[in-house]
Amino acid sequence: MSTLQQLLQDKNIKALILDLDGVITQTARVHAQAWKRMFDSYLKQRGEKEGKRYEPLDIETDYREHIDGIPRYDGVRNFLTSRGITLPEGTPEDEEGDETIGGLGNLKNMYFQELLKQEGVDVYEDTIAWLKRQKQHGMRTAVISASKNCVDVLHAAGIERLFEEHVDGLQSAELGLKGKPAPDIFLEAARRLGIAPGEAAVFEDARKGVKAGKAGGFALVVGIDRHHDAEGLQANGADIVIKEFPKV
Repeated sequence: MSTLQQLLQDKNIKALILDLDGVITQTARVHAQAWKRMFDSYLKQRGEKEGKRYEPLDIETDYREHIDGIPRYDGVRNFLTSRGITLPEGTPEDEEGDETIGGLGNLKNMYFQELLKQEGVDVYEDTIAWLKRQKQHGMRTAVISASKNCVDVLHAAGIERLFEEHVDGLQSAELGLKGKPAPDIFLEAARRLGIAPGEAAVFEDARKGVKAGKAGGFALVVGIDRHHDAEGLQANGADIVIKEFPKV
């Protein structure tokens, strides 16, 4: 029996709550490309107007630190702050490319949708195979995502039936849930499953997500090390870090 399986058994885990991007699907890469395209273009245009040079977005550092795993408009605000830029908030209805938090966030989403149609959705086969086995043994399942494209991605990947419940960026906005590292989105998923946090395990590939799982009082927080960041995941509260899901 794998270490992960032993922990699930020892802690009497009844439900699994998994982050979408980076744990189940490889859309984190697509998101990162869309963010870089949007921000690099904006920073270049702004820099030309102001006669200065802004450092373009670095996917390895900036994306992970300021954007990954949190609501879209928070990501816009965080990254711009790192470059010393403050913009009006605007609204979620702003036109793509408007010089507001809403406008830039919507432009990023437009780029993401384009890339999604061009490239499709790749899943992590280790996750899917493991999840199917867990469900066969009666484990409850939910998926969470900061993205408002969660349902589209699940359908594109053909895996929507793997999950009983989902909580995404659209529902988080409607319910006023705080973004990670606040535990709100995980707690809402557990509530929808009818399972106490002390009976559920959280699976996350991002530092903020791991921190959120720990803050929510979940019985087990599993860090999925897709980006060679085991130490960072452990430092933020992961009980165990794995590179991929066990085959048996």
